[in-house]
Amino acid sequence: MNTTVGIRIGDDRDRAFILDLGDRTVMDSVSSLRDAIPGMVKVSFERLVDFVYSQSHVVLIAEDEGKPCGFLLLLDGMPDEVTLAPQAFVAYMAVEPPARRKGIATALLEHAERIARERGLPCIAMMVTEENENARRVYERAGFLTERRLMCKPL
Repeated sequence: MNTTVGIRIGDDRDRAFILDLGDRTVMDSVSSLRDAIPGMVKVSFERLVDFVYSQSHVVLIAEDEGKPCGFLLLLDGMPDEVTLAPQAFVAYMAVEPPARRKGIATALLEHAERIARERGLPCIAMMVTEENENARRVYERAGFLTERRLMCKPL
């Protein structure tokens, strides 16, 4: 990772950055199996951010030379929906496109894992689109395993 990149805990002042970067990257989260209207996907992302901020959460901000270049939204009070076991849940993570492939996503995940461990959470989970191979590779290298699959049949 670039030595000028640091990770810090975010706050409400980072919300505009999160909304901007999320709006620019959210289509990466859409499967080709679904007809998606970009404006509606952006509204869905904004609702996700509102939901995260209304729950117990941690915002992580990656900065390169003091300028934000990525973020991770971590829910720390949302149990697994099947077992109701406690977990940390990565609600969304994004890195500025020009800053990708520099270890920023890995650094954000490492910080999220450290926070989850400090809070006594036994696992960390997330969802990723099957087609987002670059993101899946990052998560697999970080030790994430496939636990479930959402299956979809276009009609």
